[in-house]
Amino acid sequence: MIHYKKIAPSIMCSPLFQLDTYLTELERCADMIHVDIMDGSFVPNYTLGTDFVRQLKQTTTLPLDIHLMITDPERKLDWFTFGDGDYVSVHFEASRHLNKALGMIRQRGAKAMVAINPATPICALDSVLEDMDGVLVMTVNPGFAGQKMVDSTLQKIRRLRQYLDDADCQHVEIEVDGNVSFENAKRMSQAGANIFVAGSSSVFSPGQSVSENTALLKRMIHI
Repeated sequence: MIHYKKIAPSIMCSPLFQLDTYLTELERCADMIHVDIMDGSFVPNYTLGTDFVRQLKQTTTLPLDIHLMITDPERKLDWFTFGDGDYVSVHFEASRHLNKALGMIRQRGAKAMVAINPATPICALDSVLEDMDGVLVMTVNPGFAGQKMVDSTLQKIRRLRQYLDDADCQHVEIEVDGNVSFENAKRMSQAGANIFVAGSSSVFSPGQSVSENTALLKRMIHI
């Protein structure tokens, strides 16, 4: 199964005091908006929040790609505004009831994604294959932007695609998040990823506009 390749710029990397301007530009060139939610517990950082997600959902025409880096997400999903066409990722490492969390996401019409950290093995997905629509592969350890990609994650993406295909889960998408630079995105795409979280090393990198950077990234993931 061939998946459409999508670019999900990370709104955390945009200057929030110019958000309206950036959203207008992103709506012309991106496929969705990636929203990082960090709770200071599962990861050592705080970013954005429930009110921000609600207002963003009301403002943009693009689907949201909500990445919940929070403990016990199944207890907190009702706090967030999302629905048909959105993507919501919960971490395997953070949920005590992962099947329940994924079911709650699907009940609201969103795509249910399982996020896995660089050191989490692919076999961790064995018991949730029927409950998920995609896997978000962290290619850095979550918590902060600007990190170097963990090199072993490229092979992990390749093995994950084969694992999913062998399990008759060709429909399951693979998203990548962490140092998705222009060159790394090319390699990630070739390995089997089809959703690319773009931040400070690509779409929001200095020197060109967001639209120009997004166009370059699109060329790289289709090489």
